[in-house]
Amino acid sequence: TSSYTRVGILNNPSSKVKEDNTAIARGILATFLTQNNSSLKSFLSKLTKEETAKSLAAGTKIAKFLTPGMDDDAFEKKYNTLGLDIIKTHQMFCQEVLKLLPGQMAVVSNGR
Repeated sequence: TSSYTRVGILNNPSSKVKEDNTAIARGILATFLTQNNSSLKSFLSKLTKEETAKSLAAGTKIAKFLTPGMDDDAFEKKYNTLGLDIIKTHQMFCQEVLKLLPGQMAVVSNGR
């Protein structure tokens, strides 16, 4: 509800990190890195739906889900070059620093 609120995502997968099981995580990261706030919100709303996850798991390309107003070229370039190391680093941070179990979710807040 505030223009001063910031949101970030850390991935804590429960399974081995592979290219075929990280499409949504890589899509979220690429969106955060390349899109403005309104495009970010609309695409993430679409990307986090269960039917989208099923479609991506069945082999649909993520480009099919891009929303109007997105910088398609910037997104696709970042998505296609985003390595798995960043997700593995997130996973390590979640488990080693935050002491989360694999796949466990948490909210981390730092505010006044």
